Amino acid sequence: MDRVLLHRTRLAYVHVRHLLTDAKRDRAARVFGYVGVWLPEEFLLLYLQEGELVNATRSLDGVRFQQIALADAVARVPMQAEFGDICFHEADDEQLAMMFQAQLLPPLSWPAELSTLDADAVLAYLHATMHDGTLEVRVGDDASYASVRFGRLVRGYFTDPESTDAEANLRRQLASRHAVREIRLFPVARPLPSQAAPSLVQAYRDLVQTAVERLAASGCADAPAIAERVRLALVQEHPALAQFGLDQFGLDQLGRDQLASTTAERADPVQDARDVTAAIGAWLTSLLGDAAPTHGLQAPAVIASLTRERRHSFHSAGFFETLPWPVRW
Repeated sequence: MDRVLLHRTRLAYVHVRHLLTDAKRDRAARVFGYVGVWLPEEFLLLYLQEGELVNATRSLDGVRFQQIALADAVARVPMQAEFGDICFHEADDEQLAMMFQAQLLPPLSWPAELSTLDADAVLAYLHATMHDGTLEVRVGDDASYASVRFGRLVRGYFTDPESTDAEANLRRQLASRHAVREIRLFPVARPLPSQAAPSLVQAYRDLVQTAVERLAASGCADAPAIAERVRLALVQEHPALAQFGLDQFGLDQLGRDQLASTTAERADPVQDARDVTAAIGAWLTSLLGDAAPTHGLQAPAVIASLTRERRHSFHSAGFFETLPWPVRW
């Protein structure tokens, strides 16, 4: 574990949104780390890379976690909290990836005859199998992590380490008087995924909404129904589209307020920007490619007019590269 930027403190004394904003603005605060938030009914873990909030998880019992959208995670923290605690820890990017994996993915199985509280047995097994991966060790309420390469512990991120030797720290933890809940084995952790930023997600919501409105204004009265049918046909290939549906909207009516309220009821997707961008590109390609020419519109011209004001943001996200036609302004 690395340095503690904010020890566990009552949430009433900390403004979470200001803390996250400062982490982005202050050069010295642009660290890799995590923010833990204890609320009366759940625990939230916010992952940061270079001060940017990139992912989030939640748990009701501290054992089983689920990934949640960034905007949803921040919104769950009360503006004026009477109860709850918060902490802010710096952490190596590798540690963040290990934590995220341990929260969301099932561990590998140990041999039934292996005693996982016996350090010699654990280390011998890792060496014999030449394992590449990670370990999570839970002692009491604390979790520590170690990186394993070719069956040997090469790096460790331990709570209260007594040395820089990962193997020595592992032995000490397994010999602890505290109750060891478990030691879990995982494959090599993939890099921590970064969710699409809420601002980009909202830009795509606005883009889909205005595209449907443009089709309706050109005489395609069932534009919302067509858009929904296209989305459902693509959602298996592009899971991010599950968070962009219009299914709660009255498909025989069309109105900006109604469309906006429908999309606002859905949580943001948890996929990264590339996946979300590919999903929206596929949706609009199919929707406009089929419906626009039928009603006297050219799909590239529609996209150009709808994206003009935000074209730089869409370009940075790679949106125009997902389309089958060139877009010119």
